[in-house]
Amino acid sequence: MSDTTTVRAAGCVLWRRAPHSGEVEICLVHRPRYDDWSHPKGKLKRGEPAIDAALREVLEETGHHCIPGARLPTIRYVANGRPKEVMYWAAEATDGTFVPDDEVDRILWLRPDAARARLTQPRDRDLLDTLRLG
Repeated sequence: MSDTTTVRAAGCVLWRRAPHSGEVEICLVHRPRYDDWSHPKGKLKRGEPAIDAALREVLEETGHHCIPGARLPTIRYVANGRPKEVMYWAAEATDGTFVPDDEVDRILWLRPDAARARLTQPRDRDLLDTLRLG
């Protein structure tokens, strides 16, 4: 009998203003386990609010602190035979330094069009399309 309990996760579309040009850049993470490029995200711990999980995952995966902004669409899909629901926020990166590890070995800061082209999953590209920055 398979477990059909929904896996709950949260993450952010992490962005910043480029240091020299001031243009918006999007942070993507590379996960060697899946050899994919995605937005930082991860599973909620028991009793953890989704926004807290999203901010924790950004820090764990990118080394950056961030300020959460607008709530973005929730993405639903099946992963490893189980339904998965990922709640997202736009978040502006503040300070931090990336340190590679086994979970995330690289990050890239890319202009939105380049980030969209680099993302592995169409659902992540669709999510990026919902990002509105002032």
